[in-house]
Amino acid sequence: MREAARLRELFAVHRPRIVFHAAAYKHVPLMERDNAVEALRTNVLGTVNAARAAAACGAQRFVLISTDKAVNPTNVMGASKRLAERALQALAREHAGTRMVAVRFGNVLGSSGSVVPRFAQQIAAGGPVTVTHPDIVRYFMTIPEAAQLVLQAGLIGDSGQIYVLDMGEPVRIVDLARLMIRLSGRQEDEVPIVFSGLRPGEKLFEELLADDETTLPTPHPKLRVARHADAGTLALDALATRIEALTAPDAVRALLAEQVPEYRPAA
Repeated sequence: MREAARLRELFAVHRPRIVFHAAAYKHVPLMERDNAVEALRTNVLGTVNAARAAAACGAQRFVLISTDKAVNPTNVMGASKRLAERALQALAREHAGTRMVAVRFGNVLGSSGSVVPRFAQQIAAGGPVTVTHPDIVRYFMTIPEAAQLVLQAGLIGDSGQIYVLDMGEPVRIVDLARLMIRLSGRQEDEVPIVFSGLRPGEKLFEELLADDETTLPTPHPKLRVARHADAGTLALDALATRIEALTAPDAVRALLAEQVPEYRPAA
């Protein structure tokens, strides 16, 4: 749900004190072309509408769940989440009564769309296990870790801040696939691994900080605050009007390139 009027109606009835905004399109290849407009309307306008509804009902805190793909994005999904972060910072300046923060992290093991359930299904079927590239790496954390750190960021965060979670060391996806095959009691000659090639918009590795960012510590050892170079202010209503008028993927990418300077579309 992303419509402003409906969100305001629901928030007025239930009057939440704390809002965790995790609704987003997150699958990179699906958002790269045919659904690029929907990525902007859900990830950016949905965030704006939900944050404004939270402020209107007097919510104390609003926490946007962001992603490491928002850092130096090469795809529409990541760039849309980076623009959502910028929009949240603009909203934090508009609505001082509601503390608004974003939390950035990577892949959550076992979540919808995660490679782990997919690998488990492929292994159970006898393979092959499909990995996009032999060198691709990703950051991972468990669902309890992710939930705890999101709650902590919502508790300690100052309005307008973007929090970066300590994701540990990145994991090679092919090593994860091999480990899961072994743990299933089989060998790689029984369940082969096939490299299918990078998907549209996909990067070999993800980053937690952009080139122009540094971080500051927080009271929690696994949370840091990202310090951005000033990207300027956003005229949110004008931006919303432009997004609503978009129809073509190329126009989406042009708007993102204008609003997210670090966006570099993958070839």
